[in-house]
Amino acid sequence: MPLYHRSFTPGHLQFITTSAYRRTPLFRDEGFCREFVSVLADLRGTKGFTLTGWVLMPDHFHLLLRTEPADAVRTIIKLLKQQTAFRILSTLRDATDNLDREELLERLRLPPTVHDESTYRVWQRRFYPFNIYTERKRSEKLNYMHNNPVKRGLVAHPGEWPWSSWRFYFLGDASVLAMDRLA
Repeated sequence: MPLYHRSFTPGHLQFITTSAYRRTPLFRDEGFCREFVSVLADLRGTKGFTLTGWVLMPDHFHLLLRTEPADAVRTIIKLLKQQTAFRILSTLRDATDNLDREELLERLRLPPTVHDESTYRVWQRRFYPFNIYTERKRSEKLNYMHNNPVKRGLVAHPGEWPWSSWRFYFLGDASVLAMDRLA
């Protein structure tokens, strides 16, 4: 596996991308979306990072955040993935009478050749950070996140997708998750 160098610049925003294992569309399930938002909000409260944008897609997410120290983003993403995985897998294991959820659980099963203590995986192991140095790039990434559900054909307008920061910025709606506005 090639080494991917990660650079976390103090004081700068990070645009984070990570995907579900095998691009499994877990977040078509509103309950799993709510679990993701709940974990993200809890981590924000305990870890104190700045969150300026987000979108949760059926099979991946993007965050625009700033941590102090800068490399604390590793810990935050690790905890976000661990806690959401635990909640999702618990729900899927308990859903013995729901064929859709049984199929999702089977899709998350690791192949027998994987030498791991786990039977299932919810997230890809890695995440991809991108340093944001300018206001122009921050705006570009926010627009990208907000328009991602439209581009994927999930909705006709970004405001129709509840799992992003668009409603906060354009409607003042913090009911799902409030953002930290940058001056």
